[in-house]
Amino acid sequence: MTGLLATTLTTKLTVSNLLDGDDIRAIQSLPIRTRNIDALHVIVADGDRPAECCLLTEGFAFRAKTTFDGQRQVLSMHIPGEIPDLQSLHLKVMDHDLTSLTRCTTGFIPHDALRQLNRERPNVAAALWRETLIDAAIFREWIVNVGRRSAAARMTHLLIELYRRLEAVGLAKSGAFELPITQSLLGDCLALSTVHVNRVLQDLRGAGLLTVNRANFQLLQQEKLEDMAGFDGAYLHQAPSI
Repeated sequence: MTGLLATTLTTKLTVSNLLDGDDIRAIQSLPIRTRNIDALHVIVADGDRPAECCLLTEGFAFRAKTTFDGQRQVLSMHIPGEIPDLQSLHLKVMDHDLTSLTRCTTGFIPHDALRQLNRERPNVAAALWRETLIDAAIFREWIVNVGRRSAAARMTHLLIELYRRLEAVGLAKSGAFELPITQSLLGDCLALSTVHVNRVLQDLRGAGLLTVNRANFQLLQQEKLEDMAGFDGAYLHQAPSI
């Protein structure tokens, strides 16, 4: 099982990074503890001091902050192959919650093992650093999305981004992808009320731009959707660095 978990990580890393055979074998040898997690479970909480990083291998997770009066803002969505709390390797205290969106299979990697891997395999250290920088680029785009785009543009931008990220790791194709998410949580991603989210989805369906069947999304007329969102995928950096 450890090898399968590590393969999920290498699949994601090689979307944006060049790794050689020795690098991949070193990743495959990481000690990874498997854990199955139920939906909507806090994996790592705000204020925790974790000694491991969480590798998401099946399912979806999200990072969020909650205000003193209980208002939640989702900060990012995470897909298989990502390590959403990689920053805990250097920032000792978590400043947000990492929560499972769906039932997830995760792998926990001890910080000490990751530090040793970074020392021994500079290419892997650079890849993990690059993933952190890409994560920050996605954060910046989410800030613009919530702060400056219309409701319809926010929704389409988020859905296109998730499709592109899933497609890159072989989990989406032909505009179709699975996203088991409630309208309430979509609202927390987009700073919209549930009523507004429902209205936007109905409008996109009515315009023939999107179909949604429970957790299954189908993006229709993708070029038109990208124009509507002002989407430029450069911030995803989905090409290996040279």
